[in-house]
Amino acid sequence: MINVPEMFGSMVFNDKEMKKRLSPETYKALKTTISEDKALSLKLADEIAEAMKEWAIEKGATHYTHWFQPMTGLPAEKHDSFIDPQDGGAVIMTFKGKELIKGEPDASSFPSGGMRETAEARGYTAWDPTSYAFVIGTTLYIPTCFISYTGEVLDKKTPLLRSMAAIGKIATKLANIFGVKCGSVKSTVGPEQEYFLIDKNLYNARKDLIYTGRTLFGAAPPKGQELEDQYFGSIRTRVMEFMEDVDAKLWKLGVNSKTRHNEVAPCQHELAPVYASINVATDHNLLIMDVLKKTAEEHGLACLLHEKPFKGVNGSGKHDNWSISTDTGVNLLGPGKDPANNLLFLTTVAAVIKAVHEHSDLLRLSVATAGNDHRLGANEAPPAIISIYLGDQLKAIFDAMEEGKTYKETKIAKTSTGVNAIPEFEKDTSDRNRTSPFAFTGNKFEFRALGSSLNIGCPNVMINVAVADALESIVEKLSKVKPENLEKEARKLIKDTYTAHKAIVFNGNNYSDEWINVESKKRGLPEIKSTPEALSYYTRPENIALFEHFGIFKARECEARKEILLEQYAKVLNIEAHTMYKMTAKQILPACVEFMSVLSTSIKNKKELDMSYDYEGSVLYKASRLVDTAYAQNNVLEDLRKTAAGMTDLQMQTKYLHDSVLTQMNILRTTIDELEMLISSEYWPLPSYGDMLFYQD
Repeated sequence: MINVPEMFGSMVFNDKEMKKRLSPETYKALKTTISEDKALSLKLADEIAEAMKEWAIEKGATHYTHWFQPMTGLPAEKHDSFIDPQDGGAVIMTFKGKELIKGEPDASSFPSGGMRETAEARGYTAWDPTSYAFVIGTTLYIPTCFISYTGEVLDKKTPLLRSMAAIGKIATKLANIFGVKCGSVKSTVGPEQEYFLIDKNLYNARKDLIYTGRTLFGAAPPKGQELEDQYFGSIRTRVMEFMEDVDAKLWKLGVNSKTRHNEVAPCQHELAPVYASINVATDHNLLIMDVLKKTAEEHGLACLLHEKPFKGVNGSGKHDNWSISTDTGVNLLGPGKDPANNLLFLTTVAAVIKAVHEHSDLLRLSVATAGNDHRLGANEAPPAIISIYLGDQLKAIFDAMEEGKTYKETKIAKTSTGVNAIPEFEKDTSDRNRTSPFAFTGNKFEFRALGSSLNIGCPNVMINVAVADALESIVEKLSKVKPENLEKEARKLIKDTYTAHKAIVFNGNNYSDEWINVESKKRGLPEIKSTPEALSYYTRPENIALFEHFGIFKARECEARKEILLEQYAKVLNIEAHTMYKMTAKQILPACVEFMSVLSTSIKNKKELDMSYDYEGSVLYKASRLVDTAYAQNNVLEDLRKTAAGMTDLQMQTKYLHDSVLTQMNILRTTIDELEMLISSEYWPLPSYGDMLFYQD
């Protein structure tokens, strides 16, 4: 039987281990470094490095790596051993403070958006002491930031830490204004993770899954998710064994894996952790994705993290549950027992409303990827129109404040099942809205537009910066108010903020045509449908000014990030189109011709015997027509892909890929999927949707 408390964090150099292994002076200095954002001396770093090394060796480590997050979005690592050669051919195991604090990977081989030339190779990884080191296998992993030799930001973590510092500083002032004693405020997040599991052998038989992460072809199976029997359904034995293994590995790494269940689509599942400080939660989410994929292989499965691996069934997202709390345990988004009079809470919510309204473009671009474009707005995820859901009670409070009325609290209703043996229970103050991109869910906001494969760093940078911007103007005004006038002025400020920005608040059905085509446009809310369009907002003058004001990015870094992400989009679409062309030309059409040859032989034989050949003739005619059509469509696709590849302007190239190449891919797919329904499964070269979604244990 697993002893979870004993297992939890056993492979992490956490606070318990540091307190045990470091001198009291060094431990205190390290805690001060973390809480007050101060520099650590090399002498103290030496002691920490030695203790960390000894602990890691006890756990079986022989190497260490600076674990960082380049602009690929995926973690990167270079392993170095602890060995230090000695005279006479011997070695000792050493690890110095300078090796802990600084590493030097090759910066020229990672995406830099033109900030680094090929010849300019030097880059630095810098230890992030706010996120614990851990051991996997024989390697000590040290979470780090990544910057170039000339200081440009080349990673996802550095701007995240900067944004946390920015909002933390301003939010601390706000809390103090309302009489909450605290030394700091931290933004936190709990990112839910959706994923698919299919049989590894079936995965290996699909080049599209191997190269792109999604199926480029596939006719709908007789059964999909229409019976709604998968969601929260009984977990199959093979999957449960996988989930148990995943939980055990994550718990050892200090990841608070809390919830596991089946999701809406066949073979789709979800893992949800307990919230943590955003930079730690980001590290943990990367670990979750890595553990999911590696553990799946051990169980003869393949874990798919693409946002839309199967057409026609639910895609996978990553709900980002964002909140902000003091070091004394006060959640600024906690309504308390009397939310209508909790001015700190209402001011914070008003700031979020203002932030989302003014900076919806930043939130939208933060979730823009080629994979997520298949999911957003598809009645399975929020639309590409950013709005806020407040819930009935909270909206009623704000509406009353705007109208100058006193909010009349409704009595908390109770729900009865009608079964005497089951006691009544209190209902929540509001329903949930699964269609909203940015929904208040009791004591946090849930940003629901993230794709399942996304590094959560960028979306949380944007939330932090947007809310910091809104809070800054609020704090500036309230800090000038005398204590005796604080309530009056705060209420006025909350009212004015809500009135100016309530257009972003929508409690209805975000999937409805009325909202998407009429109401949102009436309110002036943008619908940014594609990644190329969304990424263009990165370099708007007002956005660059915002990033520079809070010290997140310089103008050049904004330009570089836009270029990196546009280039990434272009590469993904090029790989998909090329894969589609090759599969059609090398696998699918030859298989169709082989089957048609069998039909032709059967027709010839039946003619000689004066037998009817209605089936063979009908199928052969349809198949021949579709094969010719697919052949022509495939050649058009390849011509379009080559045209796109020859373009030098990234913005034009990505738009062309989205408008022309992707459109042609969908046209070709329709034809191929129709062929799949005609061709005998004995000859069809790919595992079907039915095979993959309903594989046998």
